[in-house]
Amino acid sequence: MTANTNTDIELPTERGLLHLLTQYRALTKPRVTHLAIFCAVIGMFLSSAELPPWRVVLVATLGIWLLAGAAFAVNSLIEKHIDQKMARTRMRPKIPELRLALEGRFSEHHALMLEMHLAHVDHLTASIGRIDDQVDEVMSPFGDEAQRLQTIPGVGKRTAEVIVAEIGVDMSRFPTAGHLASWAGMCPGNHQSAGKRRSGKARKGDQALRAALCEAAWAAARTKDTYLSAQFRHLRRRFGKKGDNKAVFAVGHSILVIAWHLLANECDYHDLGGDYFAQRNDADARKRYLIRQLEAMGQRVTVGSAA
Repeated sequence: MTANTNTDIELPTERGLLHLLTQYRALTKPRVTHLAIFCAVIGMFLSSAELPPWRVVLVATLGIWLLAGAAFAVNSLIEKHIDQKMARTRMRPKIPELRLALEGRFSEHHALMLEMHLAHVDHLTASIGRIDDQVDEVMSPFGDEAQRLQTIPGVGKRTAEVIVAEIGVDMSRFPTAGHLASWAGMCPGNHQSAGKRRSGKARKGDQALRAALCEAAWAAARTKDTYLSAQFRHLRRRFGKKGDNKAVFAVGHSILVIAWHLLANECDYHDLGGDYFAQRNDADARKRYLIRQLEAMGQRVTVGSAA
């Protein structure tokens, strides 16, 4: 007669193991443990006239860390209620509520609500996946144009799909990029009366396209060594501290102009570089401007080379 000694042992998953390690680290009181290790290392160096061997210091430090962590973990389990009472700052008046929260409770009703929420999340994820598949199927004839638009910094797959969906790929309907920007509402308004310029607020235009372009402009502004990021910094200095939105709107306008050229000419995007504005500044023109400013203040200016 033989007995079956095979038993199924459930090993913890990676997430469960990480959770256990996090709980154990909290029990070891890491701040106090680090202080104990620091004091022990200082004691090693002060106990001898010569420097101790590094191997001895390493092994001793590791042993002290493991022993102190285990001791503090046992202490945390034994004196749990005392640790609760030692809560500081604004949580100190809430010791009873804190103790109740640490005990915790999870009833069948909570399990049911959590199951319903997770099922709703799964349903939404599946719906998003179905819509993504449908969008990919509709965008398949315009794959080359979408890939071409994604060469623009800040323009991703979703933004390229929005651009194609809103303006199409045939740019013959827009004689120039300015016509496209005006139709989309991505250019300043022009409101003048009696020779006075009033509000320059842009027209509403295409709301979906404007939102996608502004989002792409924010992404482009955070890229490194690109023309669009340099343009954003240049315009933000020009508009002042509160000019971020204006600068983003202008960068979105540039992205739309670039998209028109890429679709009209069937070419990829070639970046002008992050130093475009620095190279464009003419030193002689800057010097003449400053001289005119000083002369307007009644100063006589004589320009000479520095020694």
